[in-house]
Amino acid sequence: MTEDAHKVTVGAAAPTGATRAAEAEGPTGAAGAAGAVGGIGETRTAGGTGEAGAAGSKGEAGAARAAGASGAAPGRAIAGWSFKVEKRPEITPFWRAMAPVISIVMALVCGGIFLRLTGYDPFEVYRLMFKGAFGSRYGLIETVVKATPILLATIGVSVAFRMLLWNIGAEGQIYMGAFAASWVALSHPDWPPFVLLGAMFIAGAVAGALWALLPALPRAIWGVNEIITTLMLNYVAIYWVDYLVYGPWKDPKGFNFPLTPQFSNAAWLPCLGNTRIHLGLVFGLVAAVAVSVMLSRTRWGYEIRVIGENPAAARYAGMNILRNIVLVMLLSGAIAGIAGMGEVAGITHRLQHGISPGYGYTAIIVAWLAKLNPAGIVVTSFLFGGLLVAGYAVQIFGIPADIATMLQGSLLFFVLGGEALARYRIKLIRAGGPAGRAAPVTPRLGAG
Repeated sequence: MTEDAHKVTVGAAAPTGATRAAEAEGPTGAAGAAGAVGGIGETRTAGGTGEAGAAGSKGEAGAARAAGASGAAPGRAIAGWSFKVEKRPEITPFWRAMAPVISIVMALVCGGIFLRLTGYDPFEVYRLMFKGAFGSRYGLIETVVKATPILLATIGVSVAFRMLLWNIGAEGQIYMGAFAASWVALSHPDWPPFVLLGAMFIAGAVAGALWALLPALPRAIWGVNEIITTLMLNYVAIYWVDYLVYGPWKDPKGFNFPLTPQFSNAAWLPCLGNTRIHLGLVFGLVAAVAVSVMLSRTRWGYEIRVIGENPAAARYAGMNILRNIVLVMLLSGAIAGIAGMGEVAGITHRLQHGISPGYGYTAIIVAWLAKLNPAGIVVTSFLFGGLLVAGYAVQIFGIPADIATMLQGSLLFFVLGGEALARYRIKLIRAGGPAGRAAPVTPRLGAG
């Protein structure tokens, strides 16, 4: 293996994992979960055509194939210097622990620079945000309320992510779960509370699961990229709910607001005391424990992990990948659908426009930051719930609430960067010698 075979241009490496040339994915040759979402695991490159060849496949031969397939030059010299991205021999525990911490710090620094440039004192803004989310009883209660749907949605997408299925459709699955639960509540308001809430729970889970089944079947049968299909279905679900609340389900006594009539009291989830913390929090905690046990203690969980880490080995061992794709997506969508049921039964007590302000998208960031660990997801969901509440809290001081959204985006960016630096290192090489061979490495960026 020559030195040139390793040289790639910056940006060729996948965000957090090495690109896997998954010959077992079939002959379609379509690049798998690439882009922003390909980072938790390893990006799949299907077939043998070599599209989207990102550097760093397992072993040196994989790196050469990926670099060659992409058509990129083996290295780019700038003022006598070139660079090389190489996979670390191992990811040290230090980097595993520090990558999320550094990502959070860098996101806060980036947000602080933006606030300073727009005329705000970043330290004062962050102080107000912290106080608004965690500095009072009301703030803590609202933080838990916001964290509940985030927790459920994140548990849902994390199951799919474990198998390298990039379910970006949790937002749509939340909407469909809310729609189905609302249909039950509006159609049968006289049912006893236990029966009505149970039916709403089942309806929400089934609707979310079926909405996830739509992209699961094309992915399992034809290898259709689930990132695109799940993302596009989000908009279908959102506009379907908008059609209902602006049209046939609109409350005639609602002063022309886009919402349905209020549910009967039998369709309200029980709350903790006089707070807005409802039974959906218990659903989320139970789901976190159940998924953790399933992944670590059951045969199905073992299959999910093996298929996610090495599809070829899983197929060789006789694991049914098609069936597991469908089942995992069904479970992922069902949990997200329960989050939608919790919102309409526990918070709004009706279906309305904007029932989710983006909980499904926030779940993706939370899953990455928590590294798909259920216990970490519980903690990180609480922190992101606080971030949403903090954004609303600073509005009374004339600061845009979108500062919270900006911080979420910054966190996503730096989490990807932190994961990449944990798995890869960048070496600068000074060209020299009559034969043009690279001189010994001088500086190293991100070396561990």
